[in-house]
Amino acid sequence: MKITNITVYLATEWRTFCFVVIDTDEGISGLGEAGITGRELAVKGAIEHMKPLLIGLDPFRIEHIWQLLFRGGFFPAQRIQTAAMAAIDIALWDIKGKALGVPIYELLGGRVRDKVLTYNHNGGETPEELADKCQQSVDEGWKVLRWGLGHQKSNLIEPRKAVRRAIKEFEVVREAVGDDIELAMDVHTRVNLSDAVLLCREVEQYRPYFIEDPLRVENSQSYRNLRNRVHVPIAAGEQYNSKWEFRQVIEEELIDYARIDLCICAGLTESKKIAGWCETHYIDLAVHNPIGPVATSAFLHLSLSTPNFAVQELPRRPNESMPDVVLNQPEWEDGYLLPPTAPGLGIELDRDAIEKKYPFTMQALPKLHREDGSFTNW
Repeated sequence: MKITNITVYLATEWRTFCFVVIDTDEGISGLGEAGITGRELAVKGAIEHMKPLLIGLDPFRIEHIWQLLFRGGFFPAQRIQTAAMAAIDIALWDIKGKALGVPIYELLGGRVRDKVLTYNHNGGETPEELADKCQQSVDEGWKVLRWGLGHQKSNLIEPRKAVRRAIKEFEVVREAVGDDIELAMDVHTRVNLSDAVLLCREVEQYRPYFIEDPLRVENSQSYRNLRNRVHVPIAAGEQYNSKWEFRQVIEEELIDYARIDLCICAGLTESKKIAGWCETHYIDLAVHNPIGPVATSAFLHLSLSTPNFAVQELPRRPNESMPDVVLNQPEWEDGYLLPPTAPGLGIELDRDAIEKKYPFTMQALPKLHREDGSFTNW
């Protein structure tokens, strides 16, 4: 079997998506998805650079292709390139599963669980509105609830005010949903160390499942400082692009949950390695899955085959996103994704309809600022 073509499909629905299809000379095609929302044209360009390297290769040589793409430009791949690699890598695993007639999780060691716990996204203009939304989610079957550190209207955020509101939100939501529902907050790298310490200390009494990305990730040393000053579980890693970037937070056990994003972190091949490394330090996976239905299926196979897995992010349940062009999406029931049985990813893309039904439009991510006009992280 040889790779004959690689096609990129850009589409826009509730956010922008970058899908990739790899064709072979035996009529088997593989489907993948890249991360880095808001930079899809850059990812597409990276794939166009990689395409000549791949035509004619055996798609079963997944590790060899991974090494070729990561190291083949002399400069080690960074986020745009690893996002492009991720889409290609997922598609190669899809081809291999289809050719062998088994789901991808069988190729990753087989299932270690019967279903995959998920969490959704919640929000509200006030703590009370948030609590109502969280109760609605519980009624729908969700066991783990997530919301973000709030910002004010007009893309304004003042960290100290946001932290005070977050403390109140934890109080109100915990009272509304009871003790058996897990609560997680995504700080989204929006505050500095002192504000992160204040938030973590004050919400500890409400037993958060984890506090996600309390700090920016460029300097892992800051996570050591945070770790020494708070006692809540910490989740981070969604912005990392390789095992090397995860090195310090894993080796020094600075996090409790690894937020691996396989659509940024160079695909299933690299993510499985990082997961095994995390296992040696008793770090579980709370995988970062904020994009499309192809990514959801790829994450599902990783989650099913990883022993040290905790929870999978799921902002859209199966068939809530592109059900007319991403076919045979997995089932969700009572808070859990269920294992697919079809070979490969288990899903198919309507290649003729995707760009007609969901034409791509460039979208910029929100830009937040503080009261003095200075830029801050979204």
